[in-house]
Amino acid sequence: MSRGLFIALEGPEGAGKSVQTSRLAAFLRARGLAVIQTREPGGTEIGDEIRTVLLRQRDSGMLPQTEALLLAASRAQHVRTVIQPALDRGDVVICDRYVDSTYAYQGGGRQLGRAALQPIQAFATGGQEPDLRLLLDLPVDIGLSRRFADPASLNRIDQDDLAFHERVRAAYLALVADHPEAWVVIDATQSIEEVERQIRDAVIPHLA
Repeated sequence: MSRGLFIALEGPEGAGKSVQTSRLAAFLRARGLAVIQTREPGGTEIGDEIRTVLLRQRDSGMLPQTEALLLAASRAQHVRTVIQPALDRGDVVICDRYVDSTYAYQGGGRQLGRAALQPIQAFATGGQEPDLRLLLDLPVDIGLSRRFADPASLNRIDQDDLAFHERVRAAYLALVADHPEAWVVIDATQSIEEVERQIRDAVIPHLA
């Protein structure tokens, strides 16, 4: 492929994005493809430092606006130093979270609204959008029960109230409803193996 393929995995807490990102990367590498596996916030040294600030529990007083701008700063660094160069090389980029996470978590969960965030995202990304968006969807109570099964891994956002997480999921589903052609929605309550199979089925047609 002349230009690479950009795949974003999205979903609420406990959906299994990190596991599936790794499995998809391994599958595509086994097919001989050059794959960049990355995540947001983070993906660069600067981005990982921002991630630490965003997720550490002692920063519980962080304002929604501050949160959104820190995420955009991390994303701007990530797009220009990792994602765009990889796509220019013809690589496959698999990203655990991207812009739609901001629309879901800060737009929906924090109630900042998608419209207020769109210009910031356009500036941060330079208009770089995924070729394929995969939403790993599951009920909030199931996702949170998975996250809280490992208390040591919990972060500041995990511990927001139930209403916040319900708004996040609703915002994701609204994004899908607005642009269904851009998304593949997968039931993340299924086994890891079945979710993996459905992700592969969604990605393979894009490899031609």
